[in-house]
Amino acid sequence: MPMYYVYVLSQKRYATDFYIGFTENIEQRLAQHKREYPSELLYYEAYKSKNAARDRERKLKFYGSAWRALKKRIPGLEGGVSSSK
Repeated sequence: MPMYYVYVLSQKRYATDFYIGFTENIEQRLAQHKREYPSELLYYEAYKSKNAARDRERKLKFYGSAWRALKKRIPGLEGGVSSSK
């Protein structure tokens, strides 16, 4: 059964730039990010359902309350979010 991942990266393009993404293969996707920009995985969540992972990604990207709640739980997530689609 495939797993789907929502992840938060720290990307060194800007001082406090975070990237939120969704993938089925987290190792491959992280390697792609690292080829483009220096990146560090800060946080991820795993889901059995593709729809649940996509919904969570959207909430983190577009709803401030979801991002604020995550920032309270995870140290190092201060700053803004890159809303790349």
